[in-house]
Amino acid sequence: MKTIQLLTVLVGAVVAAQMNTPALAAGNTATATDSANATIVESFDAQPTAVAWSADKEAKVKTVQRKGQTGSALEVTIRKGQAGGVTLKPTTGAWDWTAYAGLEIDVEDLEGTRCPLVVTVKSLDADGRSLFARRTVRMWPAQAFSLPFFFKNGNAGPYWGMRGIPVYGPLTVDGFSLDDGNVNPSRVTAVGFSVAEGHPGARLRFDTLRVFPQGSPEGRLIPHPFIDRFGQFAPDDWPGKVHDEAELKASDAKDLAALDATPALSCMDAFGGWADGPAREATSRFRTEQIDGKWWLITPEGRLFFSLGVNCIYSGQPTFTTGREDWFEWLPEPGGEFASLIGSVSGVHSMGEAIAGNGRTANFLGINLQRKYGADWWPLFYQRAFKRLRAWGFNTVGNWSGGDVLANSPLPFTVTLSSGHARPLEGGDGYWGRMRDVFDPAFIENTMKDIAQAVEPFRDNPKVVGYFVDNELSWDGVAEGAIKSPSDQPARLAFIEDLKAKYGSLDAVNGAWGAQAADWDALRIPRRPSAACRADVDAFEFRFADRYFGAVAEAVHTHAAGHLYLGCRFALAYAPPVALRACAAHADVVSVNSYSTDVKPDRLTELGKPIIIGEFHFGALDRGMFHTGLVASENQDERARKYVRYVESVAANPAFVGCHWFEYADQPLTGRAMDGENYNIGLVSIADVPYPELTAAARALHGRLYPERFQK
Repeated sequence: MKTIQLLTVLVGAVVAAQMNTPALAAGNTATATDSANATIVESFDAQPTAVAWSADKEAKVKTVQRKGQTGSALEVTIRKGQAGGVTLKPTTGAWDWTAYAGLEIDVEDLEGTRCPLVVTVKSLDADGRSLFARRTVRMWPAQAFSLPFFFKNGNAGPYWGMRGIPVYGPLTVDGFSLDDGNVNPSRVTAVGFSVAEGHPGARLRFDTLRVFPQGSPEGRLIPHPFIDRFGQFAPDDWPGKVHDEAELKASDAKDLAALDATPALSCMDAFGGWADGPAREATSRFRTEQIDGKWWLITPEGRLFFSLGVNCIYSGQPTFTTGREDWFEWLPEPGGEFASLIGSVSGVHSMGEAIAGNGRTANFLGINLQRKYGADWWPLFYQRAFKRLRAWGFNTVGNWSGGDVLANSPLPFTVTLSSGHARPLEGGDGYWGRMRDVFDPAFIENTMKDIAQAVEPFRDNPKVVGYFVDNELSWDGVAEGAIKSPSDQPARLAFIEDLKAKYGSLDAVNGAWGAQAADWDALRIPRRPSAACRADVDAFEFRFADRYFGAVAEAVHTHAAGHLYLGCRFALAYAPPVALRACAAHADVVSVNSYSTDVKPDRLTELGKPIIIGEFHFGALDRGMFHTGLVASENQDERARKYVRYVESVAANPAFVGCHWFEYADQPLTGRAMDGENYNIGLVSIADVPYPELTAAARALHGRLYPERFQK
């Protein structure tokens, strides 16, 4: 991978300049004699060594002479397809690396197989319990490089506020941390290097294990600054990278010429419906209809419509600059040309711990758009976005798009609403926050009022496909959250009311659940719930969901009569069947966000309602980005192939009526301020340059989708 290959050269250069480090003192306590330098733990030159090593079952380990140099290194060979590696341990006790920020070792992939290298650090906490931290790094063919492993910040060291970091790439999978990354540097018991199953055979050479203090050159994965003036990764180059303003303007002219030469798909009419398909009843609004066992959306003019959407048509997300100023070659100045694209954020969702979630930000996509289109760039930006979407065969502006974008959209679009504010479910939790308590009387009242106000600008617009209300709510654990809430929580009172009606007494509930509550306030769902308890949980969660969806559906259908209610955008991995059933009972369309490689032919067909996918994406690391997003691809070509496979699978399922790509542009390389996402998931880059592999594949697929879906 070109990005990584250049990184290894840069990292190696930094390390080479710092190789004259003091030897580790006798014993297992590392004490640096110079805080600016790393300290050698083991060079593998002397015999016996200061560390003990052991090979896994499928690995062979030996010391070898360094090629063309004096001294030795450790060579590890792992049998083809098998997991294995080497573990280094102190000869006695544990290493005390309290004074250090991390460890580093020189590695060479002798076979060039690019197998992922798994780094594992084991330690003990103050009570002697085991701590475990692990990270996986992609190996680089026939390259020697120096691999740091940080003890702090989830093993990301100084690279905070990003879900993927230089050299390592993604630190998260499926949007969440791979592990806690806990290391107690005062009691490190082992350091391991291994490869996972399935590799084509690995032969690795390890040399000079060392530990480095905070602020040392080894504590940087790459030289700083590493972000250029366009918000791109500075050290590397790739197709589509912008190097100066003139090139940015040239890419704009090239893009416009290509779009002018690419007409909208002839198979789609003005609404994006199937121009040559069968005509159905025209009702002046989008609606749904089941035809020959397949669900379809129907345009206001009566044409079959499969919603091919793109989320987040807006001018980009801010990224933190406070506390990271030396990462950037250039930052916009307050009062300068790009002052409007400087901001500040406070109390962010996560990933801003280093500055307590508060700091200055910059919006590099917006800056690049202003550079391209001038001071009045905003309408030119979304006009270009519409022109691109038409040319690429998309027919829907999806969720999270800007208000001006929707107001001026020539394409059908979805509208994002929120249900009414109410008391949170205080005993609950969830990634985006706790559920609102739907049994709080304020919930229904506020939902009706808030939705009435929010739909006002769209009430008579025929391009409205429908309304999404809320997003990825915390449906898992509703009953547990209710029962753990304070005694006056309305949802808790409702749950207890149900149990009293069914069982009559607390003793009967204890007996059925296998619980031992002394009173109703002490009742909790057992760690191992009985079948009766699970049935009661399902019943209450259905009642909770039914009340939620009933209130929202009534508000949408009252104040946006004739328009579709598209559900709540379930995160499909956390969507209890009872909540899905309740949604299907009230919503016109059930919406799910489904991050996977495809959709199975019978997925969710049992609901008996049309289904729409609100979010999906694929990303790669071959264009200067640090994270692939929630579903990884090897490169841009595979990313395009995965798009085709996914959309084809959605169209093949008779229940589904569309799918919406998340999102229009790549996220900031240094992470969006709200949660650190820095994914390669755009149709265009942070410099507003399209990804031709993905967009060409999308256009080709969209041009044949209608007849293929209808005829199957």
